[in-house]
Amino acid sequence: MTTHSLLKALQSNKPAFGAWLTLPGLFHARTLANASPHLSWIAVDCEHGLIPLVPGAAESISAIESAGVSPIVRIPATGVTGSTSWQIKNALDAGARGVVVPMVSSAEKAREVVADSKFPPNGRRGFGSPFTHGTWGVTMSQYLQTANDNVVVMVQIETKEGVQNVQEIAQVEGVDVLFIGPYDLSISLGYPPPSPDPHPDVEAVIQKILKESHDAKKKCAIYCTSGSQAKERAAQGFDMINVTNDVGAMSEAVASHLNAAITQ
Repeated sequence: MTTHSLLKALQSNKPAFGAWLTLPGLFHARTLANASPHLSWIAVDCEHGLIPLVPGAAESISAIESAGVSPIVRIPATGVTGSTSWQIKNALDAGARGVVVPMVSSAEKAREVVADSKFPPNGRRGFGSPFTHGTWGVTMSQYLQTANDNVVVMVQIETKEGVQNVQEIAQVEGVDVLFIGPYDLSISLGYPPPSPDPHPDVEAVIQKILKESHDAKKKCAIYCTSGSQAKERAAQGFDMINVTNDVGAMSEAVASHLNAAITQ
């Protein structure tokens, strides 16, 4: 089996640093995955990014996996609107090492996410893709034997209801990571988005989610937009931290080089 760098980092209790992919294309995904040996995961964003779940995510997953980085998929459907079941199926059948489900606001929804991510007897996921095991570099039987223990199940806490129910959500068996989306979390609580840091009242909620996650022996993740911000979150005890995104990193690099070129 090829290296599952995200799971390895989580199991060793080391911060798992990652990046966000919003633009489609095999070469784009491969370039991002090869950008740093410190990347353990890349999130293929099919919710707010421009990557279609089918078939776009599969192309990105394959490119990321080939670089030795764990590809995870944020599905388009949220926990408060629409069915997430078939989208979780599509993401995992494409070879994702984990799924992120946005706006999960109740323990009931978290249990549904787990059930759709696990094969029986742990869940209700169906099997049939001829491609999944090949992406992982294993046989079909090996995939079936190991998938339940290797797929990382993540639910995003980013609504007022999710905060109210975070203790119950964290206790759901099979949920591996509670992922904080600070932008929608801020908006849902009536505050402006982070710029770049959240409002102090939102920060207090973020720390509450971190504590509830760890009290339940679960991992806690957060989306950051810079290395310095990610470093602070790692010091606070976050287990999985987004450092940058493809569009932001590209824009910042171009601006930085041009500034250097014109500076007298």
